[in-house]
Amino acid sequence: MEAVDIAIVGAGIAGLTCAQQLQQAGYRVAVLEKSRGVGGRLATRRLPDARADHGTCYLSPKGELFGELITHLVEKDVVQVWTDTIHTLNSDRTLQAISDRVPRYVAPDGMSVIAKYLATGLDIRLSQRVIGLELTADQTWSLTMENAQPDAAVPTSTLLARAVLVAIPAPQAVTLLAPLEAAIVSSELIQQLRSVEFDPCIAVMAGYPEDCLKAWQTEYADVKAIAVQHPDLGWIGLDSSKRRTSSQPVFVVQSTAAFANQFLEVADLSAVGQKLLQSAAELLVPWVATPEWMQVHRWRYSFTVSPLSDRYWSAKTTAPLVCAGDWCGGIRVESALSSGQAAAEYLNQQMGDRPSATPRFWQAI
Repeated sequence: MEAVDIAIVGAGIAGLTCAQQLQQAGYRVAVLEKSRGVGGRLATRRLPDARADHGTCYLSPKGELFGELITHLVEKDVVQVWTDTIHTLNSDRTLQAISDRVPRYVAPDGMSVIAKYLATGLDIRLSQRVIGLELTADQTWSLTMENAQPDAAVPTSTLLARAVLVAIPAPQAVTLLAPLEAAIVSSELIQQLRSVEFDPCIAVMAGYPEDCLKAWQTEYADVKAIAVQHPDLGWIGLDSSKRRTSSQPVFVVQSTAAFANQFLEVADLSAVGQKLLQSAAELLVPWVATPEWMQVHRWRYSFTVSPLSDRYWSAKTTAPLVCAGDWCGGIRVESALSSGQAAAEYLNQQMGDRPSATPRFWQAI
């Protein structure tokens, strides 16, 4: 049976950050991701003639470390400044630029490219859903994985690890760790995970005829990003303006949490997406309601509303078991970076046999 030093569940920014630091410190690390790609909410939908960022819309660094990462990504031509202006759309249909004119960064090839860059050189195993976690008699973690590919030759497999980092949304972490409650992990610690709450979001990606771009620019010159004051709408972005070359206008419309909660369990989201576009059309221009194509995505865990105060969560078990994510100490991608960094430092201290890697792990990529 295969064994590694550290197994990381989830290939979002927290998981990738922790994996890079621990691997560069000399540990054998395996990253297990249930999806077909890395990045979590740094998500890009690739379409035949377009792409759209239907998760995180842009990055705006606040702290020094994240700012240094963004500077590095600019130098590597991974990200660039998109805009320094976000507009608000008020209930009376007026647009107003908000006062904080700071750079908002995007990846011209799609936000998921940032995660792919940070995943360079890692052992990442895609389509591997961790469905079981047990502590063996010799104080080693045994992870049972289900291959998410429907035609997988090996439907389930097992991996042994000296330590485990769970870097997925807290409600999903609870599902995985709940069987350990009381016997291995205290109920008080599990309750900390249960206290973390997320708001959902429904995102619509829509493409329009080329002549609509000129119409938009005539009506709304230089408007690329809109925070909306509306019961249903939270965000409208001219997503195609992020690309190096794009003739077809592509918009991403994101719902409010209240709207998403109403329709989260609807089987066919097409009508839900159309409803969002209709609301946007009523506020902006009528043709927004009639795209050439449309795709809809539901985010069950889109925005953290009650994060933990600490940068990581530890089960305090003999074999290290840690959780990390943007819901540890914050709510944004920057928080995920900080959480992954702190979790790596903690795991390295607990395992105690390697020199710590630099927090600026990207310098070695």
